Amino acid sequence: MKIYGLQKTTLLDFPGRVACTVFLGGCNFRCPFCHNSALISAENYPEEISEEKFFEFLKKRKGILDGVCITGGEPLCSKDIEDFIMKIRAEGYAVKLDTNGSFPERLEKIVRDGLVDYVAMDIKNSRKNYGKAVGIEKYDTSAVERSVAFLLENNVPYEFRTTVVKGIHESLDFCDIASWIRGAERYFIQTFVASDGVLDKEKDLSAFTKDEEEEFLEIVARTVKTVAIRGL
Repeated sequence: MKIYGLQKTTLLDFPGRVACTVFLGGCNFRCPFCHNSALISAENYPEEISEEKFFEFLKKRKGILDGVCITGGEPLCSKDIEDFIMKIRAEGYAVKLDTNGSFPERLEKIVRDGLVDYVAMDIKNSRKNYGKAVGIEKYDTSAVERSVAFLLENNVPYEFRTTVVKGIHESLDFCDIASWIRGAERYFIQTFVASDGVLDKEKDLSAFTKDEEEEFLEIVARTVKTVAIRGL
């Protein structure tokens, strides 16, 4: 497993847990607003930490941390992700997985094998405008839709979330999202933050105002149990 970053402590990323966050390289999407764009092509990014050192870190943090968040990039791009998760669990840690939902077979197997305790899945946009958000023209959302349907079955605690960006999203997108994830447990709008790591530096990307984000949230709140805004 190639590990490209480690946040040693987070109180926010894994609900109810004191956790660390490990960043894996590689992603099949090209979201123009991605703030971890250096992780998209793993071969172009210098490895920051060996797997051996990562597990040494976990051993030393026992009793301080009780969870590990696995993010990226897209973690399910890694073919050895299951083995990696099993090693983490063998150290006594709960696992949260961040995913874009485009590998439903891997997601379903990992959940059904009891390897993860929480899943956070990105809903990039309405189905009609998904390609605009993931940087792939005419993107076929069938794989993502399968992942959404699987999580809605409550096979594992989960959340859906959307990073909202001017020029990528509009009110009508949230009408579709609300219909699509109807009955979901949790949904979060995440405020876009411009940074040097954003993938498409040529685009004039910016955040919505608080009032605009609350308008989007109100739409989704009609169909989802718990909703909130992160990052304001």
